[in-house]
Amino acid sequence: MASETIDKTGIVKISNGYRLQFEEAQDTWVLLYPEGMIKLNQSAAEILRRCDGERNIESVIELLEKDFEQTGLENDVVGFLSVALEQNWILIASA
Repeated sequence: MASETIDKTGIVKISNGYRLQFEEAQDTWVLLYPEGMIKLNQSAAEILRRCDGERNIESVIELLEKDFEQTGLENDVVGFLSVALEQNWILIASA
């Protein structure tokens, strides 16, 4: 799925069967699922931590830009979410 096709007004959440948690032993965020674990880099973790099922993608982008005092994060966030959607890590519901 191309990043341009993601509806930024859609509500985004972690898919059923996956759980985001901080692994102290590895000092990193991971995405757990029944068959294993995905070790996340800091950027991926920060994006997924905001995918709470209440925010739309536009809000996630705005929050990240505010929290990290950055602008222009939209392409990176949408690009990552496109990959996450293809991997079935997230669900995007119509607003």
